[in-house]
Order: sequence, then C-alpha cells, then structure tokens
Amino acid sequence: MKLFIYDHCPFCVKARMIFGLKNLPVRLITLLNDDETTPITMIGKKMAPILQKDDGTYMPESMDIVHYVDRLDGKPVLTGPSNPAIADWLNQTGYINKLLLPRFAHADFEEFATDSARQYFTHKKQAAIGDFAAHLANSADLIDQLEADLQRLSPLIVSAEAVNGELSDDDIHLFPTLRSLSIVAGVTLPANVEAYRNRMAERSDIPLLLDMEQ
Repeated sequence: MKLFIYDHCPFCVKARMIFGLKNLPVRLITLLNDDETTPITMIGKKMAPILQKDDGTYMPESMDIVHYVDRLDGKPVLTGPSNPAIADWLNQTGYINKLLLPRFAHADFEEFATDSARQYFTHKKQAAIGDFAAHLANSADLIDQLEADLQRLSPLIVSAEAVNGELSDDDIHLFPTLRSLSIVAGVTLPANVEAYRNRMAERSDIPLLLDMEQ
C-alpha cells in the first residue's frame, strides 16, 4: 500500500501510526503542498492523507484509513475504551495552531521543497489564523497557556504504552498533537506526558520534530 502525506500534518500522522503500531509495511509518498492536481485526480479534492490500497483504489480521511488498516487482518490493535476527557482536552487546545503553523512554515519539510509550495502553505494558513509574525511574537504567552494545559493532561495519561492503558482511538488522536508540539522550543512537558510521547513515537515508528525545533 501507498500513503500520500504531508510530514507536518497531524491527520497524516494518524494514518501513519496504524502501520507502525501493527508493524505493517507502507510506502510513504510526500506531496508538495501546492500540488492540487494529484489529490484531486485521486479523490476529487485536495486533502491528505490518501491511502492507495493494494487493489489500486484510493481512500481519504485519516480515521477511515486507520480503521481499514487496523481491521484488515482481523486482529485489530485499537481495542481499548476511549476517555471523553482526552477529546475535551484536544478541543480546548485548538489555539496551539498559533504556535505550530508559523513554525511549520519555516521548517525543512519535504512538502515545502519548493518556494511555491511553502508560499502556498503560508498564504492559506495565515488567511485562517492571522499573521504568523504576530503569533511568533506572542509565543511566550501561548507557551505559558500550553504548559498549564499540559499539566491538566498529565493525570489523564494512564501509561506510556497507551493513554488509557490499552491502545485506542484516543492514542491516534492525541499523539499527533504531542508530536507536533515537539517543534516548539522551550515547552516543558510533565514527565509522564513526555514519556508517553516518546514511547508512542517508538511504537508507531514516527520520529518527533526535535531536529526542527524553533
């Protein structure tokens, strides 16, 4: 199977995770961020991730991909219960895009290999969240808010092996956000949150972004 992705994209990380957690091979193909033609040809719209199945057909939507791959062999690994508090925490921390998107725009991701691809991303995302320079200038206040929220997350993490003690959809939703945050310099994570993030990176075979830290 092939998975078409952007490396920075948390939805793409969700789809990548299930291959690592199940130790399944997949060919990762990074799309340029301004390449609209390829995804539109595949699924009729510009989005990622996109899975190309073994039969050549295409599947969009990260969680559809996750559940399809998890159940292919009849031995799913995402069998644990969900905790609504994890979804609540994620919903309450949407402001982190003000920390993440400006840093993504300056990072050495393959999807930004051309100037036009980087400019495309910057234009689209600034239209959505506002001026990147202003958000970068406000990083200290945003990091203070984030660290307080990470303290709230800490007691929700049952184990470094899985947020609720057994692998579940909550891990697929939570780890991509924590992985994205590894690009932000100066953020102190509670010890158990950091242990969970590091272990999930290992289990899913998805490196953190510490080498791009800004």
